[in-house]
Amino acid sequence: MEEKLENIEAEAKAAIKEATDLDGLEELRVKYLGKKGQVTEILQGIGDLEPEQRPVVGKLGNQIKSRLEALIEDKEEELKELLKQKKLEEEQIDVTLPGVKEGYGYQHPLTQTLAEIKEVFLGLGFSIAEGPEVEKDYYNFEALNIPKTHPARDMQDSFYISADILLRTHTSPVQIRTMKQSEVPIRIIAPGRVYRVDEVDANHSPVFHQVEGLMVGQDISFSQLKGILIEFAQEMFGADREVRFRPSYFPFTEPSAEVDVSCIVCAGEGCRVCSQTGWLEILGSGMVHPRVLEMSGLDPQEVSGFAFGMGVERIAMLKYGITDIRLFYENDMRFLEQF
Repeated sequence: MEEKLENIEAEAKAAIKEATDLDGLEELRVKYLGKKGQVTEILQGIGDLEPEQRPVVGKLGNQIKSRLEALIEDKEEELKELLKQKKLEEEQIDVTLPGVKEGYGYQHPLTQTLAEIKEVFLGLGFSIAEGPEVEKDYYNFEALNIPKTHPARDMQDSFYISADILLRTHTSPVQIRTMKQSEVPIRIIAPGRVYRVDEVDANHSPVFHQVEGLMVGQDISFSQLKGILIEFAQEMFGADREVRFRPSYFPFTEPSAEVDVSCIVCAGEGCRVCSQTGWLEILGSGMVHPRVLEMSGLDPQEVSGFAFGMGVERIAMLKYGITDIRLFYENDMRFLEQF
């Protein structure tokens, strides 16, 4: 039995010496010193030996167990140190290498365009007004001279929450709320997000942004509207842009006009972008309908006003030559970095 113990010790010492990682070393500890290890089994079987062998085998077994435990502990410290050195080498930083540049954020083109629009109108004496995106049918349609039976409702397919509550289809309700709550004269723009039931394609989105404007006071005229919108168009698209007004129809303005600028690509000569017309439509406008003034608590015999509205996406697409509205919402960094 003594010889067997000595052979086990020799075998264990050799195996411990060759161990290359902590997991392998733990396996060796279990193999020789665990509950079912070779040395442990011999010590547990001492009771089956002859009485005179028991003290000899017991003493030798415990000595071998102590030596192997010390050897395993020393080897464990050695492997831990080697592992530490390896980790330090792998994590070593070469301070002579060039630094890694952090990516810069970019302002979204819609944010840029909206900021430019605001800057122009703030410079013309307008202030900014806001209103709820979840709106009453009354403010979104009826107070704008669009009753429930009006065919103009078919022009805008809306997201209704209930019979009288919907997601606003334009920012015009802000104009109504402002006229009801503010003293004349009024000069505001109403930027914000609006919603319409549209299929997503290159030119349509169910969510987009508008800026609408309103000016109400005594002796407000269409010529003032023209002057302000010409100034806006030339500030946004260049001082050399020509501007034209075309008769149109909106339930809440009378008379009404669409506003075009000479094509920013071909300078009015005709190209694919302007469909060979030489003109690009940028917004709608008109004199506030007397019925809208009345429903807002104002006397159309005493005051008059004009209103206009534009799509921020539309302005950005024309200004930067973007052909697909979906690019604004896909968050592709290759697109955004261009701005």
